[in-house]
Amino acid sequence: MEAARIEVRESLPAERISRVALDEKDHVIGWIGGQFIYDGNVCEVHPLAVDQKHRGQGVGRALINDLEEVAGSRGAVTLWLGTDDENAMTSLSGVNLYENLFEQLKNIKDFKGHPFAFYQKVGFQIVGVLPDANGVGKPDIYMAKPIGCR
Repeated sequence: MEAARIEVRESLPAERISRVALDEKDHVIGWIGGQFIYDGNVCEVHPLAVDQKHRGQGVGRALINDLEEVAGSRGAVTLWLGTDDENAMTSLSGVNLYENLFEQLKNIKDFKGHPFAFYQKVGFQIVGVLPDANGVGKPDIYMAKPIGCR
């Protein structure tokens, strides 16, 4: 719980973005944060959380769309994120990504509902991977999407 409190406090400075989704009773059902990197050209999505009972109902999509609008109004041209695979949820887990990396990225498979599949549905593309970021065989998958029309 303390780690969550720290995360919330870190999201509150004016130079960052912190937005919540509320249900009809004004209970928080989702949260998204954004922090600017690369001189403000890129907004990193961190974090994105949706209450389990409300997943699959468009809450995450709405939060991403809102962040995209706010970040774009502040000058960002790209949304970016890293989504770890620490629990063998994709075909990139448990393999040597230093061999045939591009082929493995091209043929990535979702085994257990990894978040990368959601992010693809809302317009993100895989732009890279950091092998072994979380230990041997546990990569971080990098994803990005342009803000606005290209």
